[in-house]
Amino acid sequence: MSCSVQSVLASVPRVAISVNGVEIPHDWISREAQNHPAPTPVDAWRAAARALVVRELLLQEARRQGLQPEPQADAEGRRETGEEALVRGLIEREVSVPEADDDACRRYYEQNRRRFRSADLYEAAHILIAARRDQPEHYAAARERTEALLTLLAEERGRLAELATRHSDCPSAKAGGNLGQLTAGSTTPEFEKALLVLKPGETTRTPIESRYGFHIIRLERHIPGRELPFEAVREKIGLYLVERAERTAMTQYVARLVSRADINGVELPTVTDLRVY
Repeated sequence: MSCSVQSVLASVPRVAISVNGVEIPHDWISREAQNHPAPTPVDAWRAAARALVVRELLLQEARRQGLQPEPQADAEGRRETGEEALVRGLIEREVSVPEADDDACRRYYEQNRRRFRSADLYEAAHILIAARRDQPEHYAAARERTEALLTLLAEERGRLAELATRHSDCPSAKAGGNLGQLTAGSTTPEFEKALLVLKPGETTRTPIESRYGFHIIRLERHIPGRELPFEAVREKIGLYLVERAERTAMTQYVARLVSRADINGVELPTVTDLRVY
């Protein structure tokens, strides 16, 4: 954690935070804060405080039930601490979630068919004339070069590969400007916006600006996505439904513990919107 972040966290009022009389040290919360990305260091600190409160609640409940830690190791050989094992054992004992059966998965599939499509593919080529906005003269010259190339292409459309090889500042110049198959999100927003309005065989008529400079883009081919059959996504849906049910069940279980606990120094969300940190 940077010194500036540490200084901000040091300024957080040292309010005593406790769970059923067990105090959670301020320093523990400050260290935990680095695991909770947030808009501000103070927000991260508060999220960390809530996380440690929930952890302490779970540990206290595990001990109340007389559970004994049985640490396990993952596939990479990392072994749980005793407290991690206690929390896991409590959750396995108290929070049960049934597997998602075929009927549940089928219902979700039918209600969300639009989500289960393969991505549209766009085969494209381009010429990039690199330029930076913080170099005005060079930027203007790059635009002029791009417009000159567009004029050549308007007269001889078949020369894009040749001109890309000779003039493009993109590594794709070695392949005549060919970018292969693209999907949504794989290029800059400006490039994608221009690409999506082209018809196969069409080339942009004006320079397309992006953070890299100016592009001339040609769409070679558009392969529409297709709806995926239920069998191809059954496993993915099942995993999603189980994970969603686990989150809901865990939230409800922690909410019950919160409702009967004596928590001081930090406000937790209400039972209806409690998130397990």
